[in-house]
Amino acid sequence: MKAVVLLSAGRHPVSGWAMPVRVELQAVALALGLGAEVTGLHAGPEEASVRDALGHGLRRIVRLDVPADQDPLPALHAALLEMAPDLVLAGRRGVGGEESGMLPYRLARALGWPMAADAAGLDEGFTVLQALPRGARRRLVLAGPALVTVHDAAPPPLPFVHMARATSEVVVQPGLPGPEWETPETAPYRRRPRVIGPAGAPAAAGVVMLNPAPEDAAAAILAALTN
Repeated sequence: MKAVVLLSAGRHPVSGWAMPVRVELQAVALALGLGAEVTGLHAGPEEASVRDALGHGLRRIVRLDVPADQDPLPALHAALLEMAPDLVLAGRRGVGGEESGMLPYRLARALGWPMAADAAGLDEGFTVLQALPRGARRRLVLAGPALVTVHDAAPPPLPFVHMARATSEVVVQPGLPGPEWETPETAPYRRRPRVIGPAGAPAAAGVVMLNPAPEDAAAAILAALTN
């Protein structure tokens, strides 16, 4: 199995220092646990926080040389089409920047792949253990290739091994041009009234969204964060 983990340039929320994004390191550990050949993929300028992921089990990182103010989606889309992985993993969102958490949804839609959010575990055969509110879990089976975002409840990252970086390879590639991408529409979020079932009815476990519209995915993310 070939797996790609999307890496972002993390920043400490207080000091602003470069740091790896923990949930992305958790994604690396999940992919390695499947016995996959794992590659890190970063679109943007060279970042020390991205290189540090090499000490947590990665042996190779592909960096697409994309300006910091440019949308990374076209370059990531083109690179993944060329790399043809079986599985792409990403964190729920980056740390320390203006990340909205929408990139994985936009990327899955552009690739035409199924997507599962908030994985707390992975098994062979594209089986995802999805983290739900209040500690609940649900198993989903996807048809590969697929894109999965990883939840903070996933197993911890592998310990950092300093000398591992000496045997790792970093490949720098120019950002590949992509088609003209439609700019997503934005609108103020309006909280929807909660549906209250009959007394004694079990709480809803959650909703699986496969290839949702960006607006619906954004509303679902904001609703989960505010509940």
